[in-house]
Amino acid sequence: MIATIPFMERKFEEFNKLMFGGKLPKIPIILTDAKTFLGKCVYRQRTGRDGKPEYYDFKLRINTRVDLPESEVEDTLIHEMIHYYIALNRLEDASTHGPLFIHMMNSINEKYGRHLTVRYKGTAEQNEQLVDKKQHYHVVAVVTFHDGRTGIKVLPRVVESILKYYNAVSAANNVASVRLFMSNDIFFNRFPNSSALKVHFQEENEVMEHLKGAETLICDGKAIGRTRR
Repeated sequence: MIATIPFMERKFEEFNKLMFGGKLPKIPIILTDAKTFLGKCVYRQRTGRDGKPEYYDFKLRINTRVDLPESEVEDTLIHEMIHYYIALNRLEDASTHGPLFIHMMNSINEKYGRHLTVRYKGTAEQNEQLVDKKQHYHVVAVVTFHDGRTGIKVLPRVVESILKYYNAVSAANNVASVRLFMSNDIFFNRFPNSSALKVHFQEENEVMEHLKGAETLICDGKAIGRTRR
């Protein structure tokens, strides 16, 4: 099913009473076509009178890009309601999905027969629905390792970020080479865009097939030039 506002509002009220003691104030539920998440609890932050962070202006964003079974739409909502509960009550957790979140999630699963998870693991068809099908230009780093593996990284189109990533990864002992390309192949839409020092391992033949016709970026560690492959 595709989520609707009336359905999500009705389920929010139902799960609030059943699982959260009716203690969660009603908040706006916004439908989104985002490709990076199924659900998200968003809010603003300020410093409270006690000097500690205080959260306000809560909203729940629910994805409508993916056609999911009703139970998975419900689980997505409950997952975000846990985030809402923790932030609203200013409860401390070690991370976004830290021990407190995990404890609450597992308790709900056990008590109410739900199947909440920390991360969404959909079918191949469902995951494909999350992929943006529009063409966008990406800077793609292809990293070859001494053990023969190939990884890719989609980088921000910011020279400083590209150089920082290129220099750091090139200096790693287990890295044989780092090649940079500019591509608008939609294959690369499925990978997150960031400058974090990691890669997504892929088959080199498949990667290079998607890079046919891409521009090669020439990098000497200090500057970046462009040339057509």
